[in-house]
Amino acid sequence: MSTNYAARFAATPEPPYYVVSFASIRTKGDNGYDAMSERMETLALAQEGCLGVESARDTSGFGITNSFWRDEDSIRNWKNVVAHLAAQKLGRERWYEQYKVRIARVERAYGFQASTGGDLAEHVD
Repeated sequence: MSTNYAARFAATPEPPYYVVSFASIRTKGDNGYDAMSERMETLALAQEGCLGVESARDTSGFGITNSFWRDEDSIRNWKNVVAHLAAQKLGRERWYEQYKVRIARVERAYGFQASTGGDLAEHVD
């Protein structure tokens, strides 16, 4: 059984573009979090200027979600989507012990993926 790990990476264009990094520590219990998280990812991906989302959370509750954006206007527009504002409010009330948001311009991007033959290959986004 093979897993398509590459599908977990956002397909970003040539830089420059922007990343919003959301690091958080969750509260105990789901309390509707998983459903809202899926809804917000779907909604973000439908926004003009959203390039993709990558997310991971460990068993202790620490997680990072990186969303990638064409420009700062796209980020501002996403921040002000009514459903996103409601999710932010619920996050502070129910789901997060702590979080940090960082926004940065990506100037360079590169990666690695082993080829099926075992050779090393480098890919530059």
